[in-house]
Amino acid sequence: MSGQQDLLRTLPAIDRVLREESLRNLSQRLPQETLSQTVQELITSLRQEILETGHIDPPERLRPENVAAVAAQTCREFLQPSLRKVINATGTLLHTNLGRAPLSSQSLRAINTVAAGYSNLEFELDSGCRGERFSHVEKLLTQLTGAEAALVVNNNSGAVLLALTALGKGREAIVSRGELVEIGGAFRIPEVMEAGGVMLREVGSSNRTHLHDYQQAINDNTAILLKVHTSNYRIVGFTKEVPARELLPLSRENDLVLMEDLGSGLLLDLSGYGLEREPTVPEVVKAGVDVITFSGDKLLGGPQAGIIVGRAD
Repeated sequence: MSGQQDLLRTLPAIDRVLREESLRNLSQRLPQETLSQTVQELITSLRQEILETGHIDPPERLRPENVAAVAAQTCREFLQPSLRKVINATGTLLHTNLGRAPLSSQSLRAINTVAAGYSNLEFELDSGCRGERFSHVEKLLTQLTGAEAALVVNNNSGAVLLALTALGKGREAIVSRGELVEIGGAFRIPEVMEAGGVMLREVGSSNRTHLHDYQQAINDNTAILLKVHTSNYRIVGFTKEVPARELLPLSRENDLVLMEDLGSGLLLDLSGYGLEREPTVPEVVKAGVDVITFSGDKLLGGPQAGIIVGRAD
């Protein structure tokens, strides 16, 4: 016990460690409170090690200059950006955990040109009046997709939540059981609907859903017919789903919103390049779907964003 007490008495005081040159050199880059907290946490860790093991190996770790050196290294690591460039060797090109799609050199040049100074983000240069930030992207998105209107939000789950809340809060949305998806980040369609105050009405089964399933589920409280593209998994074999084009007449007859979450946001048919056929946003718009949501940071190759396109009304 006496050896343990001797080691505890050897622990240096915080102010003594802070006087070491290695930490004084960092005082211009970090607040004194941060330096003090780092030293305090390190000394607390050393004290705990002594109490648990009865020794410190090597004992020189308790010297003020050595405690300061470790604290300084911790502070320098703190100053380094946590985001690092990595090599994607996973085999997944658009990896959700590795930043999705890398930005093109043209995109990076455009960002640098605008973000390095002031811009007309919310300013009409012709009139000198306040403008709308969405105007910069809406025209491009409507031209690319054929939609009447467009809106950009933080991410696709936010886009789905916003659309469902605006169009169906307090009412029901009908969804096939085979389309109640979960994607990265624990984004689950049922939970997003609950957060938006929209009541879920499931129809069909996990592998087969028919048009009459939707027809039979419609009631006075129905607001939305929701399609969800299962881009991250496939149900194969004895299956049946109802495409949006077949749901369109049903939605019109009952004055309902037809909404589809496309997820990845493909704008061009890439099957000619050896990739699997996926529905494109222009195709879904042309089919008459009222509201379409998709990501801006996957197949589009842009920053993380959720995009809503569809009818202007």
